[in-house]
Amino acid sequence: MIHLEILGRVDQTTLPIALPLAAGEVRAGFPSPADDYLEQELDLVAHLIQHPSATFYMRAKGASMVRDGIYDGDLLIVDRSLDPKDGDVLVISVDGELTCKRLGKIGNLPHLLPANPSFQPIPLEGADCQVWGVVTHNVHALRRGVAR
Repeated sequence: MIHLEILGRVDQTTLPIALPLAAGEVRAGFPSPADDYLEQELDLVAHLIQHPSATFYMRAKGASMVRDGIYDGDLLIVDRSLDPKDGDVLVISVDGELTCKRLGKIGNLPHLLPANPSFQPIPLEGADCQVWGVVTHNVHALRRGVAR
């Protein structure tokens, strides 16, 4: 099971911080020469958060979503304004326990689906559920020792 830690809301009072965005694309396979110039600047908050007043951050705890690329300690960006759809990753309270799972169906019944075969799907039929929001982005460090 993934447990979640609430970190806070998006700070709408801070000024945007634009960071350089390199022109071109980077390939994840065979390397190609890098471009020698910057195309524009990018504000990550503006790029990642569509509804700031309805968005908050949470920290994932656990291993139930690893095959979806959500690892222990990752920062989740959660939007409360989105209507959950089949296939969305949700932050949801089920019978009073907060979890993060993908919404799906087994047969015709709604379930929360883990992304780790060591965990079982959670049936939603008859459960007391409250959707906290849809996970829109996941941020995790690739270098060890990077502050979280």
